[in-house]
Amino acid sequence: MTEHTLTAAEAQALANATAEAMYARDRAAQAHDIRIVRVQPGAALLSMPVRSDMVNGHHICHGGMIFTLADTAFAYACNSYNKNTVASACHIDFLAPAKEGETLEAEAIEQSAAGRTGVYDVTVRTTGGKTIALFRGKSYRISGEVIAGLAAAN
Repeated sequence: MTEHTLTAAEAQALANATAEAMYARDRAAQAHDIRIVRVQPGAALLSMPVRSDMVNGHHICHGGMIFTLADTAFAYACNSYNKNTVASACHIDFLAPAKEGETLEAEAIEQSAAGRTGVYDVTVRTTGGKTIALFRGKSYRISGEVIAGLAAAN
């Protein structure tokens, strides 16, 4: 059997289907009102409103909430090929505070993918464009598919 290389349209459809399947099971994202703005092969843009239960004692968004948004965007980007992928390491730099009532967007972009590993950069910004945090995640592909039986991109 020969391997089929996906067309751009097929790869995009696979990324969309994978994101929908992940989100249906992603209780953490749902609990934090994280929404998928767009997903494409190797990339994702997600948003999250900063709610009153997300602010810390300094009246700013808790760093763990910002990390959760960035990590979630990372997950959707690296799983967009329908190959089960998990984090092996990650790092975040907090650059500016986010405030209650703001909406944050996390844009994840694949920098490298070879074999079972990948590197993804995530920028977290307010919808006004202010950069809040920079996150770098390293991924590791494990066995299986997000949606069993669907073709995965090569």
